[in-house]
Amino acid sequence: MTIGNLALVLFAVTTAAVGQVMLKHGMQVAADRAARSGGSLAISAATSPWVLLGLLVFGISAIAWLTTLSRVPLSVAYPFNAIGYLGILTASILVLHERANILTWVGSLLVVSGLIIVVSARP
Repeated sequence: MTIGNLALVLFAVTTAAVGQVMLKHGMQVAADRAARSGGSLAISAATSPWVLLGLLVFGISAIAWLTTLSRVPLSVAYPFNAIGYLGILTASILVLHERANILTWVGSLLVVSGLIIVVSARP
């Protein structure tokens, strides 16, 4: 894999993770707003800047992922999504103030370790 392709797959994975965190934050804000006003969650979500921005970032990640798939074999590119697991877990704790126990971390690290083995062992 070239440096350019590696950068592209990492960009796709990172923007997907960032988009997911933005969507989660936007939905939390939208749910709070809908609960306070007694309005519709769907309307609150559709008008939430965080949800809209999260969709935009996630859309950019989809375009980057499609470009990645045109250049890199799926069996090589897809395991990089494991990095997204760790990024989302970390961001959910630091940004969204969610809780994760040690088993969550161990499980996530096992998944990432397994995917590293799969990538390393490719024919």
